[in-house]
Amino acid sequence: MSAAPPRSTAAPQVDASPHLPAPAAPGPSRLPGHVVLLAPAVAAPLPDALARWTAERFARAAHYAAADAVLADALRTRPEAIVVDARASGASEAAITARRVKADSFTGIVPVVAVVEPTGEAAAAAFAAGADEVLTVDTPAWETQARLEALLRRSARDVGVHPTTRLPGTPAIEAELTRRLNAGEQFAACYADLDHFKEFNDRYGYNEGDRVIRLVARLLHDVVKGVSGEAGFVGHIGGDDFLFIVPLADAAPVCELIVETFELFTPYQYSEADRRAGYYFGKDRRGQLHRVPLMSLSIGVATTERRRYTAATQISRLASEMKTYAKAQPGSLFAVDRRTDAQAAAGAARSGDEG
Repeated sequence: MSAAPPRSTAAPQVDASPHLPAPAAPGPSRLPGHVVLLAPAVAAPLPDALARWTAERFARAAHYAAADAVLADALRTRPEAIVVDARASGASEAAITARRVKADSFTGIVPVVAVVEPTGEAAAAAFAAGADEVLTVDTPAWETQARLEALLRRSARDVGVHPTTRLPGTPAIEAELTRRLNAGEQFAACYADLDHFKEFNDRYGYNEGDRVIRLVARLLHDVVKGVSGEAGFVGHIGGDDFLFIVPLADAAPVCELIVETFELFTPYQYSEADRRAGYYFGKDRRGQLHRVPLMSLSIGVATTERRRYTAATQISRLASEMKTYAKAQPGSLFAVDRRTDAQAAAGAARSGDEG
């Protein structure tokens, strides 16, 4: 292992809907979750293309006639999608359902599809109530299919994006690592973590803490994209933890520039008194005062140069291990794992013998 210093010194009741065709045989495109449908007790059949989509795309469907039942289902299970029939007599209940679903923080991310009368006023009312997509009986089958598939893609993307930084979250990070491993690419996975961020958050408040997180996200994104272009990827694991991926040859210059830039702007996130002193006093978990240094940045780097991985979790776990090693050193720096698989196995064996 080597450490490189910065260049600077410093389950619901399911009813078979009378308006749905028999479920299609399970296939690779079918989602394991379910779709919830709201329709009045007496209603026209759903458009054929929409009915086929619900049957072919989801493992099961739950059919209800009232907003209370839809919301109860959504709160218990958070379905993949909710379809509301907002035609004629069902318009009012559909609008109530959409508003209630979108008002709850747990169910608000569930995409809502509204079936409306073929008028502009009906479509506008559905969107105003919170619907994410609006369809009519006149919407062509190909367009219905395209809109609904795009809706699911948007929903998956929105769920996977971190709300503070708008960077891809853990599922996207794992997917990108898996893609590169399967493609046989030579790359570096870099786990970045702020040191002494919790103390900063406690002293200056969560608003300032979020602002720093956004600054770090922008720094990582701009440097990674500036050096590696489209070959670079930046994700936000959560809190003050990030993981970025770059081509193997870009790892050192990217990490050096990130660390150097971080050291330049970080002191200015503090009050003048704290910045001049280079530290402040904070309380530990036992309530004892101790000297807290200014924030630093630790980056752990795992590469495909000398190691072989069969799963994304292996390389991300190694990058996290190297990050822990970096955090044990003072100041901002990055640490690169330079061991081979054989050396790592021998080290683990020695540790076991010593234990």
